[in-house]
Amino acid sequence: MSSDRLPRKLAAILYADVVDYSRLTGEDEDATHRRLSECLDFISGSVKQQHGKVMHYAGDAVLAMFDAVVDALSCASAIQENFESRNADLPPERRLQFRIGVNLGDVIEDRGDIYGDGVNIAARLEGLAQPGGICVSESVYDAVSNSLPFSYEFMGEQSVKNIEKPVRVYRVLPEEADTGRASTDRLEEQQIRFCTSSDGVGIAFATTGEGPTLVKAANWLNHLEFDWQSPIWRHVFSEFSRDHELVRYDERGNGLSDWDVDDISFEAFVRDLEAVVDAAGLERFALLGMSQGCPVCIAYAVRHPERVSQLVLYGGYAQGWALRSESEKKKGNATVELIRQGWGQDNPAFRQLFTSTMVPGATAEQMDWFNDVQRNTTSPENAARLRLAMGDIDVVSMLPEVATPTLVLHVREDAVAPFEGGRRIAAMIPGARFVPLESANHLLLENDPAWPRFLAEVRSFLDS
Repeated sequence: MSSDRLPRKLAAILYADVVDYSRLTGEDEDATHRRLSECLDFISGSVKQQHGKVMHYAGDAVLAMFDAVVDALSCASAIQENFESRNADLPPERRLQFRIGVNLGDVIEDRGDIYGDGVNIAARLEGLAQPGGICVSESVYDAVSNSLPFSYEFMGEQSVKNIEKPVRVYRVLPEEADTGRASTDRLEEQQIRFCTSSDGVGIAFATTGEGPTLVKAANWLNHLEFDWQSPIWRHVFSEFSRDHELVRYDERGNGLSDWDVDDISFEAFVRDLEAVVDAAGLERFALLGMSQGCPVCIAYAVRHPERVSQLVLYGGYAQGWALRSESEKKKGNATVELIRQGWGQDNPAFRQLFTSTMVPGATAEQMDWFNDVQRNTTSPENAARLRLAMGDIDVVSMLPEVATPTLVLHVREDAVAPFEGGRRIAAMIPGARFVPLESANHLLLENDPAWPRFLAEVRSFLDS
């Protein structure tokens, strides 16, 4: 054994980084730097107060080490609470927010700094956190879950860059904190469960609200926990949970469902929906498809007409991109390759292309959230495989066989799923009603003028 082995120790590592720092400095470099300096001074003081040590600063990032896990997590919480107060009077686009990751692991101490997988995992946990949030590894959760007044949400096993094995990750929720969840008297917590699809793949599903059951099929990149608090999705879940039991699930290969799967295909997507409704014990229910979820719902309704009371299809298509035209096929294949190369990068520029297409009318906060959710929801390879599977979808021949009352809605300027695709679905499903919506957002945002009409049309249809 070599006598030159570098010294190691077990330590709690805190890694904090500013959200969207490049954009903020680009808009106002001097003001942003002054605010960052104030924030870094506060972080340094908090670390010292909690008996820790700042190991180094890297631009807008901070790495700190603690002997006690309780001290590290208490420090992370104090930092986020302080910054929440600092940001209270600022518009969303000017807020300086940090993400924080905390890990307990071995580190190498050398020349006044620390290195190794223990540090790398903390940095990757930071990337999984929401703006203003904290993520911790399972080793931290095991050490302090009963010691501090926080609640925790399990995010599943996450594959992170340059770490061989998946990391089991938890999100930290301070007690009594407003986590941004849409809530009513009936909507306070979602109940997450797991079921097994026909090929053994684990599928995560959640239920909220009370009333007649509405099942939402999975679509392009879902995450039960991230979506639950997302400014992109929370208004949808809140409204439908007011008067329905809403059931939704994460597609295989992303979210809290299994990522390491052999089969990512349209048939597998349909089988996963079958597994969820069976595991939930549902006999008859309304079915909601959005985007990619539409063809999955169509196939399910044709195969199980006795179980579907009503079918709502928004922003969907009957044929995937690879089957529409040669130009669409070339563009789709190029996009898949770009996903493989650029999806997991820390720089959100590539994912911003998808965000701008999905929600061109989004605010800066909404776009930042969607950029982050895309990276944290699945791996680059799974994102590419999911995209390929979407390209091969073809349910055109099934459309005349749909016997379920159907409502089809589509925005006129949809850049993801062409408007003509929605019209085609409505024209080929017997008796389907078609509602065009005036918007360019593939995912309808809460402040979108088309959202109230969408909600009213769907509610009226389901109530009938």
